[in-house]
Amino acid sequence: MDISKFIAKKSGKFDLSKFKTDYTADIESKEKAEKLLKKNIETMAELQDKLYAQDKYSILIIFQAMDAAGKDGAIKHVMSGLNPQGTQVYSFKQPSKEEFDHGYLWRIQKAVPERGRIGIFNRSHYEEVLIVRVHNLIKYQQIPEELIDDNIWEKRFRQINDFEKYLYENGTVIIKFFLNISKEEQKKRFLSRIEDPAKNWKFSAADVDERKFWNDYMKAYQEAIAATSTKYAPWYIIPADKKWFARLAVSEVIVQTMKKLKPDYPKLSEEQIAQLQKCKDALLIEK
Repeated sequence: MDISKFIAKKSGKFDLSKFKTDYTADIESKEKAEKLLKKNIETMAELQDKLYAQDKYSILIIFQAMDAAGKDGAIKHVMSGLNPQGTQVYSFKQPSKEEFDHGYLWRIQKAVPERGRIGIFNRSHYEEVLIVRVHNLIKYQQIPEELIDDNIWEKRFRQINDFEKYLYENGTVIIKFFLNISKEEQKKRFLSRIEDPAKNWKFSAADVDERKFWNDYMKAYQEAIAATSTKYAPWYIIPADKKWFARLAVSEVIVQTMKKLKPDYPKLSEEQIAQLQKCKDALLIEK
């Protein structure tokens, strides 16, 4: 799959509305997509094992999307073959009082994966330039008034870019996904949650209220992605109207990114190999 089609490139004017939400490349069916996804999951598991053993790089995967776009499902299905020992998932909710008493990146830094591990963020520091911006929540944050000016969002874009560049320059590979769902498809999924008793728990009346701010969110996403899609931390705009394709596309991006790192098992020195042979001999003669 040509994953370059999904990258939010900074050359020219980035226009989120130009990315189709129902695009499925040349994949004819859900069944074919699921077979390809299964293969990618197996490849990902092999690469993760080498990444963990090598202990040089870490991978940070960030998911952002409107409600019902499929973040939870993508994490559940795409990451199903990973070893939990080398994986950590964080879901960022409303900040606690302690977190409010620090800068907005404080809790994010604490959750960054260690070398050799894969970290997954379900929502992230980008909430600070999305929901906080759309609902003007910044006025409730304990920031000195003189620092909240007309350029506050441009400052945060710069801070985020600096933070992500710091992570990249210290061995953290960043992959950012925006699951791009249409407003009509979101409506269908909300109705499905209401009509299916097994999905009722997923639905909140607040979800419908947020639909009133759809255009504001699209504008916020447009500006945030345009300002923060970089070579070291690119944004991938994933068509999300078809869950089966979104999951396959996400897996393709992750696999292709991991392959570029060329992770491998550590090479042993001659002395270490000789020591292994001694251990083997000792075990073989053991009674």
